[in-house]
This record gives sequence, structure tokens and C-alpha cells, in this order.
Amino acid sequence: MKLRAVSAALPSRKVTNANILELIGEHSADHFTGDLQRVQRKVGNLLSYTGSDTRYWLGADERPIDLLRAAADSAMAQSDISPEQVELLIYTGVGRGFLEPGGAYHSAAAIGLRNAHCFDILDACMSWTRAVQLAESLFRTGQYRNAMIVNAEFAVSRGGAVVPHVFRLERLEDLRSTLPAYTLGEAATATVLTADDTNEPWRFRFISRPELAPLCNITLDGYEGYCDPSDKLAHNGIGVFTSFGFDMHEVGRDEVQAVFDQLNPPVDEVAALFTHASSKRLWQDFADTIGLGSVIHHVYDRIGNVVSASVPAAVASAIETGQLRPGQRAVGLVGSAGMSFGAFTFVL
Repeated sequence: MKLRAVSAALPSRKVTNANILELIGEHSADHFTGDLQRVQRKVGNLLSYTGSDTRYWLGADERPIDLLRAAADSAMAQSDISPEQVELLIYTGVGRGFLEPGGAYHSAAAIGLRNAHCFDILDACMSWTRAVQLAESLFRTGQYRNAMIVNAEFAVSRGGAVVPHVFRLERLEDLRSTLPAYTLGEAATATVLTADDTNEPWRFRFISRPELAPLCNITLDGYEGYCDPSDKLAHNGIGVFTSFGFDMHEVGRDEVQAVFDQLNPPVDEVAALFTHASSKRLWQDFADTIGLGSVIHHVYDRIGNVVSASVPAAVASAIETGQLRPGQRAVGLVGSAGMSFGAFTFVL
């Protein structure tokens, strides 16, 4: 399988850490018990510590489907693949406008993919990685030659699971389940993959820790009937993003190390390392320990945590800047709600 092109499209509204603190003040002023300014300073310090600086949210007249279409058009132009040639479209990630049908169908219609088989994959921040693995498996059946993976992670600016709910703090302890929300950015990406028997096969390794599933969730009405009880589920309210980021990173380092060891890539050949954009500092520290600190390609500080778009956005950035060129090896590392941990390697 060959990665022919990957493109990312960002919305226009630039949101700084200072803007995040203003939103906390705006939505918490009538609810918080204690020194709200102290909490704002703490959030600001924590965001700076992680390496957060800016992220981008939708402007007043922008729509997710338009940015998805722009990313897809760019990826097809780069790959010299026409809409008629795309045989498989996978919509992936958390951001979506429909529970049914799959977002892939509406995306295919917007992009003009008349011949594509469509379906969705939902696996939190791991979604893009899972979709790439599945695309390679389907290529091996011989049924498909050209595939596209798209996502539209726009769950912040238009209300719903994030704004205003997680910015409405009542006490300092609320940060334990809300802080990751303040790092979120928005983005759409499109990835074009083609079957290629001459290219070195991609390799994937995964570790799943389902007992940790309550640590990061967006629940639906009636969720209680679909899981075992946990005081962490719907901690911020039904339908509201709840993420215990400190707990996730605490268990994540050992699991990421374990899945990286299973992958066992040739470190001296790696030109670029891509990770989930959850913290620049923590991923840099880990990259340093495995000997890849000099080649990690960060986007977190510039565009925030864009969920399942994090890795493809970073790949697009590295190709655009010339860090990753044809024939060079890349490695990806992702930690995700679920919880799951993934590692993969490929040659561009």
C-alpha cells in the first residue's frame, strides 16, 4: 500500500490560550465557588506546560463539509486520482453530524465520489490509524485499488459536547475531567491510499485496555444500559465531553512503550515520528527516550489536539515542509480513548 497524498484543512478562527481562559471566565463566573482567577492561572500554566499555544475553530460562516471537501480536493489533486477512481471512502473519527447513515455517504456526495463504497470507523483518536490498517487489508483482497480516508473533527465551536459545558466550572477539582477539552482544535483531513505490491508493507501493532474505557467519553441518552456502572461516565453530564487526561497519560506511557517495542522499527532509518497531538512536552519526552526526539513532527502547539486528524495533519505538514520525502521511513504512535495504543511504520 502506498500513501499517495494527505491534506489538512483548518478553519480560520485562531484561538489562543488567552482566549481559552477568557471563555472559562465567561462561562464560570456565575457558577464557580472560590478564586476563579487562580483557576484560570492554573489552566494557563498547565496549557503552557504541555506546549499548547494556538488552535483553530470554525469561523461564523464556515462549515465542516466545506473544509472536508477542500481537503479531499487537495489530496486528489496531489495524487492525480480523480473522483471517479476512488473506489472506497472511509469516514473516520469522533466529529460527525449523523448517527445514521454513516458520514461517509454524505461526504462522498459532497466530494463527488460516484463509484466509492462507503462506511464509517469510530475509534476515538485511533480512528485514522485503524482505518488505514483496514484499507490495507481490503487492498489485499484485490477488490479495491484506490481508497480515501476523511475526517471532520469539528466538535468544539458549534456547541454540543464541549462549549459551553466544560468551560462552566464549579470548583477546582473539575479540571481533572475538563482540562483536555481546552487543548482541542478543529480540522478536516483527507488521505489517498493506493494498492501497491512493490511498496514495503505497512506494519501495525495495537494494545487495548478496555477496562480503562470510562476515562474518556461522550455519552448518549440511555448509555447506562450499554456498559457497566462507573462514576467517571457522564461525569460532566450526558452528551458532554469528559476526559480524565492526567489518568490517561499516567497509564499511557508504559503502554506506548510496550506497543513501540512490539513494532520494533529500525530507529536509525526513521525520518519522521508522528504522534497523537495530546501534549507536545510529554510526547517529546517519550520520543527522546526511544531515540527519535530529533525527528518527531509536532502540530499540537500550532493546531491543538485535532482528535483523529492529529496524525494525518502532522503527516501532511511533514511532507509539505520536506521533513518526510518519498523513500523515507515514518513511524506513528497513538494513545486513544478506549483505551487503545497503536504503533505503525511505513515508507513514503
